[in-house]
This record gives sequence, C-alpha cells and structure tokens, in this order.
Amino acid sequence: MKNFVQPGEMITAAAPVGGILSGAGLLAGSLFGVAATSQPEGDPVELATTGVYDLPKVSANTFAFGAKVYWDATAKNCTSTATDNTLIGVAVAAAGNGAAIIRVRLNGAFS
Repeated sequence: MKNFVQPGEMITAAAPVGGILSGAGLLAGSLFGVAATSQPEGDPVELATTGVYDLPKVSANTFAFGAKVYWDATAKNCTSTATDNTLIGVAVAAAGNGAAIIRVRLNGAFS
C-alpha cells in the first residue's frame, strides 16, 4: 500500500505544559498514550497507544479484571468514573480500595 504510514502503536505529540515524565499518561485531544521518554514542554514525545501499563489510580476506586478504566485528565490518574473522563482501556488485574496503581490494557482507540 502506497499510503501506509505506520502501525500507530507509537504516536508523536507535543509534551504538555510543564513537560512530561517517562511512563506518565497523556490525553492529547481525544488520543491517550503513555510517554516513552521524559520531555520538556513543547518538545516531541512518543506516546504508546497500545499495550499494558501500570498507571496511577484514584485510591478509593476498585476495579475487577476486565473493568473499564477512564482517564481523569485534570487529576492525571485512572478512575472508574465515566462522566467527564476518557475511556482508555480495561483493567487486566484487580485493583482494590487503597491501591495506588492499576494495570491497564490500553484500547488504542479514541473517543
């Protein structure tokens, strides 16, 4: 195919205000990804849009295996609350109340 560009598993975006650390989640418009490297504000950063990642979560939220996981772009963490948040994937391990991390399989889609 002459028009094929790339698989799309990694997408380049501009680092947000304040920069970004490697492993941090970033919602760029409607596209969510995990930063592959640390970059200062405005510099290009590669975002992984698929795969399984450990990401910060709302401590009080509980997730069963396979539960939908949403990204709160303001708090910069995962939540079980759909309202005003972006669906980023599903939990691939249960995470209980008090846990700071959730293991998420990114859906590679956008909303």
